[in-house]
Amino acid sequence: MNANAKVIMKSAKEKEQLDLLAINTLRFLSVDAIQAANSGHPGLPLGAAPMAYVLWSHFLRHNPKNPQWFNRDRFILSAGHGSTLLYSLLHLTGYDLSLDELKRFRQLGSLTAGHPEYKLTPGVEMTTGPLGQGFANGVGMAMAEAYLAARYNRPGFEVINHHTYALVSDGDLMEGVAAEAASLAGHLKLGKLIYLYDDNRITLSASTLLSFSEDKSMRFTAYGWHVQTVEDGNDTQAMSAAIQVARQEKERPSLIMIRTRIGYGSPSKQNSFHAHGSPLGVEEVKKTKENLGWPTTPLFHIPKEVEEYCQRFVDCGRQMEKEWSELYTAYAKAYPAEAAELQQLMDEKSRGSSGSSAIACEFPADPKGLSTRAASGKILNALAPKLPGLLGGSCDLNSSTFTEITNAGNFEHPLFATSGLDLQGSAEGGWNYSCRNIHFGVREHAMGSILNGMATYGSLRPFGATFLSFSDYMRPAIRLAALMHLPVIYVFTHDSVELGEDGPTHQPIEHLASLRSIPQLIVIRPCDANEVAVAWSLALETKDRPVALILTRQNIPTIDRKLYAPAEGLRRGGYVLATDENPQLILIATGSEASLIIAAKQQLQQQQQKLAVRVVLMPSWELFEAQTQEYRDSVLPPSVEARLAVEAGVSQGWGHYVGTKGDVISIDHFGESAPGPVLMREYGFTVDNVCKRALKLL
Repeated sequence: MNANAKVIMKSAKEKEQLDLLAINTLRFLSVDAIQAANSGHPGLPLGAAPMAYVLWSHFLRHNPKNPQWFNRDRFILSAGHGSTLLYSLLHLTGYDLSLDELKRFRQLGSLTAGHPEYKLTPGVEMTTGPLGQGFANGVGMAMAEAYLAARYNRPGFEVINHHTYALVSDGDLMEGVAAEAASLAGHLKLGKLIYLYDDNRITLSASTLLSFSEDKSMRFTAYGWHVQTVEDGNDTQAMSAAIQVARQEKERPSLIMIRTRIGYGSPSKQNSFHAHGSPLGVEEVKKTKENLGWPTTPLFHIPKEVEEYCQRFVDCGRQMEKEWSELYTAYAKAYPAEAAELQQLMDEKSRGSSGSSAIACEFPADPKGLSTRAASGKILNALAPKLPGLLGGSCDLNSSTFTEITNAGNFEHPLFATSGLDLQGSAEGGWNYSCRNIHFGVREHAMGSILNGMATYGSLRPFGATFLSFSDYMRPAIRLAALMHLPVIYVFTHDSVELGEDGPTHQPIEHLASLRSIPQLIVIRPCDANEVAVAWSLALETKDRPVALILTRQNIPTIDRKLYAPAEGLRRGGYVLATDENPQLILIATGSEASLIIAAKQQLQQQQQKLAVRVVLMPSWELFEAQTQEYRDSVLPPSVEARLAVEAGVSQGWGHYVGTKGDVISIDHFGESAPGPVLMREYGFTVDNVCKRALKLL
């Protein structure tokens, strides 16, 4: 052994000791934060700190001083209950997250919430906590990277080239949404997706032996994933080698199963569910620190050598972004058109939707009209050619939701086109990652979560479609999109019992009220094709909230806007379509019921010529509530108490608009299997019944 070898060995040993010191720093910053809050989950940080440290210190490409650097690797803590581990990583590696914020863990107004929150904490890529969501979000991020790389990279200029990582738990793998997303990720061959599985075999209330005994390795292999196992969660070299192998895998997502010990180091709580969701306690914290050779005082201790060592993350991050910027500059010179388009997508203010308002889709008045889903399909295909960031699909319902972008191909791994399968459906535009029609399969929950991942990735305007009644399957993801202010667009068709013979399983009743109850979600139920055009334009202009478009299966009249108010009134949520001077009665409707109250106004005035009637359309409660009180009173004058709302759904919520002296024609029961027009008549959605109920108010 020569002198140089001795120096190398000594250096490697010192490096190993420094790594352990940094890992224990992560562990006890987390434990101290949880104990200070007297609330939190210490088990995961104690057990999973080594794997997180290996990933962040040796592999993750990121710039702590610019968390939004576009070509960074994405990291999701899907096991969001272990948030203090992520906060400790962010603090140590140089993000703008002070030690004082760790000390304020779970306190009002702090940047260190109980579970990670997107846009609250610098460096947090995704709001997580509901298990399984982060797992599926990562699939969306990997799909976004694959799409942009395929569309914009050129030989010698891989300006979009990075990985998506996540730390997932037993609970994540149990959730159905993870199964849906894993299946799709394996099918799509997302080779740049790498998940570290904290295989501690303990849940909040018990051992997984009581509920989760399947062979996870075989399960994910069957999904088409590359699976590795690391037997010791403290073996940093083995974990490093496994991640390196996963990075070399090009055509399969990777799951690295790492056997850990929850609450590692705690004398009485290691390997116990008691370490999962409660602070260790003052005495147990002291014993755990002593057990792992950590000073018991001061709290929130960061050794000087760790602090100095971690400065390298800032320097490395700046250098990586600098090198990428130089590559991008050269790319822009070599491919100016592609760079200009990509730059527009990367501009968060644009979100790839610039110019959408200039695309006009006007529909002539037509008593027969067309379904709003069909109008939406026409509008989508008018928008798509000028909006390269607009992509999405449906849950095996393209032909029913009218959400296929023509000549845009199918988002698939390029090998899929040469797989020898008997491929059915449209292949116009090819089969590769640069295509824009995503086939989510019958996976509503995963679709919603994948859309969230694509939206947080940045640059894209993802949309997803299914029947309105199936929005229940994806509600958790919709709620999180609203919580994160993500500009996701939902296309929900077959919006009432008038879809007919499919029966009550497919007929939405309570769904409009359910969606309207989600804060920050804009729900729009257009009344005709021209309102659909305005709704799509508004959805694309909305950068800070998700938007749900609620559309019909059946044809409905296209209103003659020369006789009635313009469809632009939709932008204010509610507007006066037609009115007599000094109205005595207000008829209110949304969607397909608009034509019903228009006809009712005409019949009422034939019966009582002196009756003054106002017709109000209310396509979006959320947009209407955002208007001034003065405007709302101008639409619904407080002095006019005779108000009748008509909507083919539950009456819940309408009392706010009709008041105590008003009435609602609604459906507060499940539907039946019968032709749609028959059901509408049976349930009172007729001109005669509207007139009868209206006159009763007078």
